[in-house]
Amino acid sequence: MTKHEKINYIEFPARNIDKAKRFFSEVFGWSFTDYGPEYTCFADAGINGGFFKSDLSSSTENGAALIVLYSENLEQTQTKIEKAGGTILKPTFSFPGGSRFHFSDTNGNEYAVWSDA
Repeated sequence: MTKHEKINYIEFPARNIDKAKRFFSEVFGWSFTDYGPEYTCFADAGINGGFFKSDLSSSTENGAALIVLYSENLEQTQTKIEKAGGTILKPTFSFPGGSRFHFSDTNGNEYAVWSDA
């Protein structure tokens, strides 16, 4: 598949970049490269991206796009999220093709995790 005109990078706001790095490293195994005190980029996430310093957060309630991660074991992933300080926003529910839950990271950004298992 060509990269031309495909989503290539994604950025998220973070009140505290160090908290974002700890959370996503601990839960999902992402790695980070810092570019100054107000920006870090991540890798090992399926798509590369970054966190930028901001007092805002991303939420579907405010019309933001929802980033959905995949898990082979929803319960295990949810436990890791909660242990790392994340908050479950919508408990696991079924939909055609699988199940998912929504959570916020330690900076208040909303994400979802789904599984077909």
